[in-house]
Amino acid sequence: MSQDDLLDRIAIDPNICHGYPCIRGHQIWVSLILDYLAGGYTIEKILAIYPNLEQEDILACIAYSTEANRCSSVEHQLHMKKEDAINQ
Repeated sequence: MSQDDLLDRIAIDPNICHGYPCIRGHQIWVSLILDYLAGGYTIEKILAIYPNLEQEDILACIAYSTEANRCSSVEHQLHMKKEDAINQ
């Protein structure tokens, strides 16, 4: 499954989950799944807790986090370049 296919599994809608990124078709926040993973839960254990999810949904949360981090890192770099230009 491609990165784009995984990201299509994530929804951001102001009327669902207060606008936080969640797994499409579920009211399960991406951040909740990432918290489980950071806490040492395996994908299998998360799927046992949420049997309506698929492995690809968990992978989609990881892909979304990676993409969000990449975007914020680029924004940070652009901001730092602007500050450097101003300070010179």
